[in-house]
Amino acid sequence: MLKFLYALSATLLLSACATSPHPLTESFHMLATDHRVRYEAGAENAAVQVATLLPAAIQQVEDAHGRAFLNAVEVHVCGTNDCFKRHVRTGNISAATVPDNHVFLAPQLFGRETHRLSAILTHELSHLHLGQQIGHYTPTVPVWFHEGLAAFAANGGGADYASDEQAIATLRQGKTFEPERRDTSVKRHTADYWGMDVFVFYRQALLFVNFLRQESAARFQDFLQAVQDNQDFDLAFGNAYNRPLKEAGERFRQFHSVQSVALNP
Repeated sequence: MLKFLYALSATLLLSACATSPHPLTESFHMLATDHRVRYEAGAENAAVQVATLLPAAIQQVEDAHGRAFLNAVEVHVCGTNDCFKRHVRTGNISAATVPDNHVFLAPQLFGRETHRLSAILTHELSHLHLGQQIGHYTPTVPVWFHEGLAAFAANGGGADYASDEQAIATLRQGKTFEPERRDTSVKRHTADYWGMDVFVFYRQALLFVNFLRQESAARFQDFLQAVQDNQDFDLAFGNAYNRPLKEAGERFRQFHSVQSVALNP
């Protein structure tokens, strides 16, 4: 049992967007103008920025997911790195959604990464939205879909440090994910597993989500709604697209191989 718990803890540490066990949030102040936003002492100005962006970000996520949030949204703004590290296991990231229905934003989003604030907020709200329905980072849904959907909802947010060209070049080198590979409670197939940079992995996942949508927006919506209804992931895809995920992955890789030949005769 101890061995199992150790493996599970290690798996959570490798999550692309970090998770954390039930953080204590009593030390955060509630923003007077928007009670959905909480902030560390001294970070009120940053919280005001988030409150300004929050309504549009929520609407963008709900439009992308095709349904409203099930529960209230709470966003916590950390003004210091110590604050962020106390609440998020993997502190070297910009933001995280944690299992007890909170989003945490790191201080660099209000400094050197201020240009990412809106997109990263939206990305994390997508994770929050899906987590409210089926559980946060549940292994029944593969990592590529968690991250590809969030990047899609955020118009590339979260995958913004890698370009389409970089992701496609990596794919053509033979480094890509297998969409049919199922995660388990002790094994999540993150970027490290596939031998990819995390942002390239996110960008490839976004490209695959867009590939599925471009084939058929209606089928993709059927698939997405079934996933959000907590149906079996493979069954939801098969019912929507009338083919297995493995075949869809092969078509995706072939599509970019053909594009490569066309662009490089």
